[in-house]
Amino acid sequence: MKKMASFMFSLLLLTLTIPTFGIIEGSNSNNGYDVAKLEDDKSIVEQEPIPSYDYEVIVIGGDPEGIAAAVSAARNGAKTLLIDYRDGLGGLFTYGYLNQLDIGYDHKGRIVTRGIFAEWFNMIGKKGVFDVNFAKEKFLEMVINETNITLLLETEVKDIILDNKTITGLILKTPDGEQLVNGKRFIDCTAEADIAARAGVPYTIGQEDIGLSETIMPVTLVILLKNVEWDKLKEAGDNQVLGGAIVKPDIAWGFPDVPKVYQPTEDKTRVRALNIATQNDGIVTINALQVFGVDGTDRESIKEGIERGKRETVNFLEFLQKELPGFENAEIAGYPPELYIRETRHIKAEYQLSIIDVWENRDQWDSIGFGAYPVDVQATEVTGDETVIVNPIQYAIPFRSLVPLEIEHLLVASKASGYSSLAAGSARTVPIGMTSGEAAGVAATISIKQELNFREMTKNKELIKELQTKLIEQGAFIYPFEFSYPYQDAWFYPAIKSLLPLGLIHAGYENDLHEDELMTEWEFLKNLQAAVYRTNKENYNLIVDKFFRIGLFKPWLIKTLNRDKALGLILYLKDGSYYNSPWKEAEKVGIVDTKLKEQIKENRAITRVEGYYLIAQFLKNYQE
Repeated sequence: MKKMASFMFSLLLLTLTIPTFGIIEGSNSNNGYDVAKLEDDKSIVEQEPIPSYDYEVIVIGGDPEGIAAAVSAARNGAKTLLIDYRDGLGGLFTYGYLNQLDIGYDHKGRIVTRGIFAEWFNMIGKKGVFDVNFAKEKFLEMVINETNITLLLETEVKDIILDNKTITGLILKTPDGEQLVNGKRFIDCTAEADIAARAGVPYTIGQEDIGLSETIMPVTLVILLKNVEWDKLKEAGDNQVLGGAIVKPDIAWGFPDVPKVYQPTEDKTRVRALNIATQNDGIVTINALQVFGVDGTDRESIKEGIERGKRETVNFLEFLQKELPGFENAEIAGYPPELYIRETRHIKAEYQLSIIDVWENRDQWDSIGFGAYPVDVQATEVTGDETVIVNPIQYAIPFRSLVPLEIEHLLVASKASGYSSLAAGSARTVPIGMTSGEAAGVAATISIKQELNFREMTKNKELIKELQTKLIEQGAFIYPFEFSYPYQDAWFYPAIKSLLPLGLIHAGYENDLHEDELMTEWEFLKNLQAAVYRTNKENYNLIVDKFFRIGLFKPWLIKTLNRDKALGLILYLKDGSYYNSPWKEAEKVGIVDTKLKEQIKENRAITRVEGYYLIAQFLKNYQE
């Protein structure tokens, strides 16, 4: 550690000279931290003595979130250690080549993520697209300029030391051998919350929290091409080739007809509309290839996903060469060493940010920053649909969502923080992660100074106020707000609020439910069975049996659905009986309430939101 200055200089040279492309061989190439169970404390004690170092704050993960956390802690006076398994910084941005930023704007059109994110954003040119190697340089510059930060690259966490569910240290596997590092507070900024999971923090995977086990968004291998003729691409976009696109000097998005025309060759892969960006060396990146069925916490699954993505890239390039002007002479320039993994774990925290919080533009008393990006939920299977649940004005990220359950002296600041799977459709974006990382760094220093753990901090409004004040002084964006939200005063909003957490309501970028459109029998039955499946699997099996008994589940049932037919179906599914007057029976058992009496006074075709209301009433009545 005494040779830190020369070590830092060596790291800088290494970072600026590493190969740009190619999958890195060995254990450092993909996921980094394995998910093996911890060894017993006894086995640690029996090991040969290893060098030991003491820190106040230890940050695991050199992703942008971890950089923000380490810089923030260091600037607040903490002796800080930043660890990453890679040979450089930047994570997804610099190793996954995701070089386009998902930026949210507040109600006045201002970027909502400020502070350390804004500092880095200014360093790279204040644009939504950036050069990967230049971004990597600037991340490293931010870290090495802080005298309170010790940086360890190519370093893995071998073991976690726990004392009565409190993390006290880590055993690291470094290029110079094993080390024991003791810390007062720890911040897990790994993309998949690997340290939290290994330490015993409870979590869900994918959309497990809404009753969909083994359902998870796809990963992407960003495509890297050279010899793309940008002027011809712009002309193709303007001329509506493959649906057209918006093409600017360094970024393009569109060509929505590509998924309709292109036929993948690899199993469980597909492409979406193209997001295209340029690099300083002329290389073009394309975020479009989706690879399904990859477990982002498993190295072998990640490796297989990369190989599948590479093979599909070759096929997709042939398509682009033939069908999209500007790509006639394009060639593959290489492959990113890492996948863009959208979703794995969602840790359980003191407060789980919900889709209701996002839909209703909620402020939080312990706000540490804002989110404002649309809730973008990608398809979870090849035949599935991508959807935008809501496009919020803005919502607050609560400090409590960074405090995991059960394990002390630990914060989680990444896409795996305490967000529901649906809320994470917005909150998982990296700028929000950097906001959370910055807050975690400040919180760690306050926690140490006050000799309180993070859980105790969540109950102390004075300390939260101190946290917010320090963040504002660092340039963060925190202020109280209150806004209306979609359908706030609508008669049917209680039903929307009931079905939103199940992922059944999608309002799109315009926050429009098309409430006056008529609901078809198929749409009604599809949503009804999905609602039951996601709330009660046992009841679902019984209901599916009834569905098949009466010959339902027919996609050709596209005719509109009238009130009595809908109620008849609901009553049959509830108790297996048919009624001559479904309205009267539904009223008797409480499915028809005062609002329905006022809204649907005659047996007519029902609208989409009336169908939602009936489904919500069925769930409420069935569960009772």
